Amino acid sequence: MMKTKLRKGTFQHVESELYAYHDTRREIVRLKNDILYGRSGGDENIGGSRGNLPGDPTGRAVVLLTSHKMLEQLQAIVEAIESVVERLPEEKRKLLQLRYWTRSTLLNWEGLAGRLHISSRQAMRWRDDIVQEIAEKIGWR
Repeated sequence: MMKTKLRKGTFQHVESELYAYHDTRREIVRLKNDILYGRSGGDENIGGSRGNLPGDPTGRAVVLLTSHKMLEQLQAIVEAIESVVERLPEEKRKLLQLRYWTRSTLLNWEGLAGRLHISSRQAMRWRDDIVQEIAEKIGWR
């Protein structure tokens, strides 16, 4: 199977999701907690007929958890990132850690490659491959 080249915007979007990975995981937990324990959806049924959600709280929570569009999308992104990262060799994981998840260092590609003992071009190729694989997992082109 031949890989199709990602659009520039898609590539940038996947990179932004890598930068925001830990924030996205926290957002998933917050949304689940809101659905299960917190913010009530309010009664939007002002017409007097019966609503379409189950009457029992557990059933209602299950329906909301499985039908919440934003939650589904965030989970798909996190699952794609995690499935790709768990299959990466240690040096490529280190690249992701240094490039996207370490806030204290603002390394350019040369500095990053120096830490990994590879060329900057090799580091960028690894990044390109990782981003491509994540985009394919999510179904973006």
